Amino acid sequence: MSGTSEGPAPESGEPPRAGPPMVTERDEEGSGELRDYRAAFRAAALPMAVVDHRGQVVRVNDALASLLGTGPDALRGGRAADLVDLAADGRSQVAYGEVLAGTRSRLRCTRRLKHPDGRSLWAEVTVVPMADPAEGPGNALLSVEDVSDRHELHLRLRHLRMHDPVTRLPNRTLFFERLTTALEAPSFQETPPFQEAPPFQKDPPPGNGRIGLCYLDLDGFKAVNDTLGHHVGDRLLAAVATRLTDCADADGHHRAGGHLVARLGGDEFAILVEDSAGAHQLTELAGAVLGALERPFDVGGQRLSVSASIGVVERAAADATPTGLMQAADTTLYWAKADGRGRWTLFDPERNAHRMTRQALSATLRAAVERGEFTLEYQPLVGMADEVVRGVEALVRWNHPRFGMLAPHRFVPIAEEDGTIVQLGRWVLRTACRQARRWQLEHPAEPALFVSVNVAVRQLWDSDLVADVAEVLAETGLAPGLLQLELTESAVTGSAGRPLRVLQALSDMGVRIAIDDFGTGYSNLAYLSRLPVSVLKLDGSFVRGFRQDDGNRSSPADETIVEAMVQLAHRLGLTVTAECVETSGQAERLRRIGCDTGQGWLYSRAVTPERIAELIGSRPPGS
Repeated sequence: MSGTSEGPAPESGEPPRAGPPMVTERDEEGSGELRDYRAAFRAAALPMAVVDHRGQVVRVNDALASLLGTGPDALRGGRAADLVDLAADGRSQVAYGEVLAGTRSRLRCTRRLKHPDGRSLWAEVTVVPMADPAEGPGNALLSVEDVSDRHELHLRLRHLRMHDPVTRLPNRTLFFERLTTALEAPSFQETPPFQEAPPFQKDPPPGNGRIGLCYLDLDGFKAVNDTLGHHVGDRLLAAVATRLTDCADADGHHRAGGHLVARLGGDEFAILVEDSAGAHQLTELAGAVLGALERPFDVGGQRLSVSASIGVVERAAADATPTGLMQAADTTLYWAKADGRGRWTLFDPERNAHRMTRQALSATLRAAVERGEFTLEYQPLVGMADEVVRGVEALVRWNHPRFGMLAPHRFVPIAEEDGTIVQLGRWVLRTACRQARRWQLEHPAEPALFVSVNVAVRQLWDSDLVADVAEVLAETGLAPGLLQLELTESAVTGSAGRPLRVLQALSDMGVRIAIDDFGTGYSNLAYLSRLPVSVLKLDGSFVRGFRQDDGNRSSPADETIVEAMVQLAHRLGLTVTAECVETSGQAERLRRIGCDTGQGWLYSRAVTPERIAELIGSRPPGS
């Protein structure tokens, strides 16, 4: 370091000169230590500078001058922050000011600097207040340590930690780090040690604010692992990774950095598309991936074939979170597999809303039964000959506190899946029988109405239905002949063992058994002779074929089929109910064919118990 220009000491009475104190032969005791300090400072191998409270360089040693490729004199009086880029981020700039003001004990940060020979180096910059008053109040010592070797080691270790050893793709950790960075606005954070700097761009292209994700797993990969071993499976995964990368590179060539392809674990991969051009770009990419994976793989001389199912999500980045995006991708991948595998499926908000609603209903269904959120409505069953109400079908409704009044098709399948149908079925049976008995007692002069209650197949297996029915009939006082239990045709087809014994016991008790939606299954005639069935309810699809449009008569084949089923039922001693009767023309032809009772909007929709009470002994409004 070149010597600093030092003039004579100021004369007595003159104000002190700015800058460091001058040292002469007449220095007082301690001036020798000051000279030793300055000599050590100049000769130190560690690049250093003394900075005053304004942030200006007071003194620079030779090591720092050499590092920056200039002389010490050229650096004096300059802004220290500019020398080592301390204003690169807001937090470091604030901390630097606090050190100079004496309110902070240390600033340490990492910066990438340009060496005079053109190479880049990584430096750890430290700024600490100077306790030596000889340097003046507010001065600080700035030191710069070349940590490039440590940084390179850090990068190598980070690469190993952030990449999958089998495919050499980014792993789950790096994928979520990149996804989070893509979705979040730049955070106001101090640069941590060894943070990788982004590629320098003078004018980076503005993003379009959208993001996309292809989330896939391999169909049939487990069979490869199980039959050929994990070493073959690993080589297959590496080959798959290569094809995915090729597809991503081909689609992302227009974007700096391209798309990120990652292995999330097992046989699951993801392709992250930042600045997505829209759903069409994602679906085209997914189609290219499927096409690439369809080609057989040559792994160690063996020809292997796999396919993939892909969930595709594309949305505005402002509307997305890492967790939400991955949940949507996982859901969509499930849809792709459920739809038949070997395909891509695009996220559908409406389908997802239905799924979320289904989950919400499933989570609260059992508690809803206990809270009494269900109610029954009743649809009249009308005699075709005289159009008098003979009975009613009990239809359950869920008065959901969030979704409002829900029809059976919204929740009964869920109840059947999770077993809640047993608990709900008991409540429906008891409530319907109690209501039928109440009508009977309130209208003793009129023929009693029978009540028809739907029974799920799970109730035949998972509950003691015979005991439940006997208990309810005894509790309510309703005669067994006024109770009809409806089962779907698919539920009784092939019935044997326990279900058949249950149906037989109920029939022996005097309860009527009805087959709902008759005519929609296979071999629907063979079991009628051996099941204890009392009533056939013709599926509405047959009745709808009787509709007259613009005065045109329906096909004679429709009437022939229905007439044959009605005659067969009568010969077996069964009565026939026609469902979905909507017009008087349909009712007239069904009456002529010989149907015993009808049910449908022509007569009445499902209504409250009070409205049924008004219909007892009279004709429904539509008849």
